[in-house]
Amino acid sequence: MSSDTLTDRLTLAVERGRVPDLHGVVAVRHGRVILEHYGEGEDFRLNEPLGRVRFTPGTLHDVRSITKNVVGLLYGIALADGEVPEPREPLLRHFPEYPDLAEDPPRAALTVEHALTMTLGLEWDESAPYTSAANSEVAMELAPDRYRYVLGQRIVDEPGSRWSYCGGATALVARLIEKGTGRGVADYARARLFEPLGIARFEWSTGADGVAMAAAGLRLTPRDLLAIGRLVLDGGGGVVPSSWLKAALHPHVRIDEGSGYGYHWYSGDTWTGGFGNGGQRIYVAPALDLVVAVTAGQYDRPDQPTASVVLDEVILAGIRP
Repeated sequence: MSSDTLTDRLTLAVERGRVPDLHGVVAVRHGRVILEHYGEGEDFRLNEPLGRVRFTPGTLHDVRSITKNVVGLLYGIALADGEVPEPREPLLRHFPEYPDLAEDPPRAALTVEHALTMTLGLEWDESAPYTSAANSEVAMELAPDRYRYVLGQRIVDEPGSRWSYCGGATALVARLIEKGTGRGVADYARARLFEPLGIARFEWSTGADGVAMAAAGLRLTPRDLLAIGRLVLDGGGGVVPSSWLKAALHPHVRIDEGSGYGYHWYSGDTWTGGFGNGGQRIYVAPALDLVVAVTAGQYDRPDQPTASVVLDEVILAGIRP
């Protein structure tokens, strides 16, 4: 199906109110752009209002939890250089500043892989809005020591037994990268991932302590998200080791009947990708040779359908016979 037809499908979806707060979408199939669209709407940098924004190809946008996908890729790059521990290594061995926590046998059994797969088994709840300290990720950012806050949470499940969404796990993974490389995660990302992908401009929000918010702080453009998705489609593109990417995309733990979680990447039967609060999306479908990036402004709403409508009703429905 031609890109003009996909554009027509998207225009109709916009006119019918099916894709509220759509800020941007770029899709590439067989190496060719089949859809690119930018909208206009109210936007935020985390909880900071930015007013009404007219989006363009160069407009940076919060990607929220797609930041986690980036951290997962960075870990693989650092691991290939021998700068971070293997996934099966004990986690607290690499946080010697907390000897009291390591004295607790169940906590000492935590591994790096438990953090990479979000199966730490710790008490953690991100169901409250990301404007509330009742949200565990927000509470982590407010804590005097974010890493002690995460590692000190009560163990409520057998580690490795159940997936539980946890921005704190990403904070720990990013800290291992910083400890091992001696560089802030944003600087490391710039040199080892973004510049090789041609991403010259980005922002990474920090907490009050000046530390990059590893779980949700990145701001990129839809084209940047697409570049990351194409790297995944290409098996790492010579930037991320293919062996790591294979491990990262493998569903190490089941989330539900249709999806699983690898090393900070989601996987389904025919796709892999990332999701961010508000409707941010990277979608990679190898069998279709398709990569889609979406940005939207449905932050903190219980229902955030825009990205799914763009993907399912516009793109996938449009390219299939």
